[in-house]
Amino acid sequence: MTKSGLPWWRGGVIYQIYPRSFLDSDGDGVGDLPGICARLDYVASLGVEAIWIAPFFTSPMADFGYDIADYRDVDPLFGTLADFDRLLARAHRLGLKVMIDQVLSHTSVEHPWFRESRQSRDNPKADWYVWADPKADGTPPNNWLSLFGGSAWQWEPRRGQYYLHNFLAQQPDLNFHQPAVRAAMLENVKFWLDRGVDGLRLDAINFCFHDAQLRDNPPKPPHERTGRGFSADNPYAFQYHWYNNTQPENLGFLEALRALLDRYPDVVALGEISSEDSLATMAEYTQGRRLHMGYSFELLTEDFSAAHIRGTVERLEAQMSDGWPCWAISNHDVARVLTRWGGARPSARLANQLTALVCSMRGSVCVYQGEELGLTEAEVPFESLRDPYGIAFWPNFKGRDGCRTPMPWDSRATHAGFSGTHAWLPVPDEHRALAVDLQEADPQSALHGFRAFLRWRRTQPALREGAIQFLDVPEPVLAFEREHAGERILAVFNLSGDAVDVELPVAATLVPLTGHGLLQGELQGRRLRLPGAGSLFARIG
Repeated sequence: MTKSGLPWWRGGVIYQIYPRSFLDSDGDGVGDLPGICARLDYVASLGVEAIWIAPFFTSPMADFGYDIADYRDVDPLFGTLADFDRLLARAHRLGLKVMIDQVLSHTSVEHPWFRESRQSRDNPKADWYVWADPKADGTPPNNWLSLFGGSAWQWEPRRGQYYLHNFLAQQPDLNFHQPAVRAAMLENVKFWLDRGVDGLRLDAINFCFHDAQLRDNPPKPPHERTGRGFSADNPYAFQYHWYNNTQPENLGFLEALRALLDRYPDVVALGEISSEDSLATMAEYTQGRRLHMGYSFELLTEDFSAAHIRGTVERLEAQMSDGWPCWAISNHDVARVLTRWGGARPSARLANQLTALVCSMRGSVCVYQGEELGLTEAEVPFESLRDPYGIAFWPNFKGRDGCRTPMPWDSRATHAGFSGTHAWLPVPDEHRALAVDLQEADPQSALHGFRAFLRWRRTQPALREGAIQFLDVPEPVLAFEREHAGERILAVFNLSGDAVDVELPVAATLVPLTGHGLLQGELQGRRLRLPGAGSLFARIG
């Protein structure tokens, strides 16, 4: 609980760590749990409440850990269970909560359950995955597509059937209509709760159930094939995904999951949601005794406009009653926000503006590693690509490797201090110039600006807990007020690279926040002038 009596996660900032790319402690070129442990002091210095660690479980790494072969052990690539226990204890000593990924909708083809299930139609695990007979002509049972391209069905000659995979063929979908599957997955979650984790980030949580009738998804007209976090030339965008995910039966499972979580004090569940109406699903999934929080891909697109941001937040606010949102503008699945929203040469000021923007909206926040440094999307040559998604869709879409390159710790060291030997992905020169050691020495750096804003935000209950209301101002300006216990704070952002003058609909006085490029602009009553990528906070009344 916070001093105000609210749960720690409500309004908290969660720092996402992609373990492969954080710090390599053993010289194999891949980051690991001891590497994370070694840098927890740095993470704590940022002023975040928690860390979220992407999957580190036993896996053949077809999708870099999101294809799990053993839910209850650490892959040797990342360390051991003892390493995780040490990391957890160290984080707690530093005042950091620890959240872990849980990938419930599918496993790896190497999971013992699937190895057994694929052998025959009458073994004990025969119905633990989604199996279906072919059509009379031998083609898949319906038109469902994989998010990674092509049919979502893979032929298995041992059974003479197809199995469903909403993602890679190496990631078969579990059959959540089978009660034993639901019970087994809850037991896997319980294993980590008993170990002391403080929260779960639930990957693709709306994909657990499929339509039991296997009905075809209807076609989607070209003008609607946008957004939702996948490539525009991916045939996945050609359908309304009404039947391969987001089924009504999932609500009962979420309630069973929440009942388990409620047995552990101060534990939180954050669901990743990508549906045909993700905001409506977020509202539904966080209603009552279901998930504590949800986030979607609406702010992980390329649309950087005041209208899009305001429209997204207002649509969610209109639908979400007792739930709580979580916002993210970068993660391990999309191009880094500074490039996505700032272009090939984003201004140095934009990094601080985006921190202030996402951390000022109502809700909790997920910040992706390197966001605090202002890292841009890396250009990874084809011969260095590792992401199967990018390899399949190259050159139109280069995949997710550009946001997954290693953290730059030391500008003078080999691989920028990530590893002393080699790195699983190359470290670009432009990231070396943004390394932690250089930014620590520069009082005006993005890193110091990030810390300064989070430090100030902690003193502002209106930003952590208050209601939000947007103000009518013209593009490219975004303005809203946050109100809590009679205090009203105005937040204004110029989303363009050029200076703007704007007449505000309310009069306000400047908030005493100075330094690190976090406060720019001139305010006199209602008249405001903001430089390009400028931000301003003021008190109303």
